[in-house]
Amino acid sequence: MSNNKPRAKISPANPKVGDVIEVKTLVSHVMETGLRKDKNGQVIPRNIIHSFKATFEGEPVFSGDLYPGISANPYIAFHMKVTKPGALELTWVDDAGETLSTTVSVTVG
Repeated sequence: MSNNKPRAKISPANPKVGDVIEVKTLVSHVMETGLRKDKNGQVIPRNIIHSFKATFEGEPVFSGDLYPGISANPYIAFHMKVTKPGALELTWVDDAGETLSTTVSVTVG
């Protein structure tokens, strides 16, 4: 997972204080359930993204647990109210213990 760059977008791009924005995220990940076998009949080990969290200036704004029913390349969208300009940090953690993060700058227009 570490070589994948997540994508994140906020809408509107330049919100005002008090606006509610939509945050859309997409990360490339196989989300392997551990139920399939490879061409040699060996079980492919489970490796899914099991948690996602979003913090704005260090304060949690959204979090979620993901399960094997989530498809590959999970897309997550949520809304949040803009209280000030700052950094929105998005973090994904998978079963292999790998963590992937990206930061979106929220500027107030």
